[in-house]
Amino acid sequence: MDEVEKKRIVWRSRRGLLELDIQLERFVRDVLPGFSDAEWLAYSQMLLLSDNDLLDYLNGKAPCPDQGLVPMIERVRAQR
Repeated sequence: MDEVEKKRIVWRSRRGLLELDIQLERFVRDVLPGFSDAEWLAYSQMLLLSDNDLLDYLNGKAPCPDQGLVPMIERVRAQR
């Protein structure tokens, strides 16, 4: 994955909900730089979720129906 695409993914991490922004900002700063290309892709796929759904999944208020996204959601959740 090239640097331009990585910058786009980081930019897409900025969300409309403050609580979600805070969680993702910390994750992007502390964890994302060390990701492999496959992890960047998984994170990018997670960002396709709506803000409200993603926040519910990260806060454990609802289970994510897409089992492929669960490991990344758990990883972000663990960073809190």
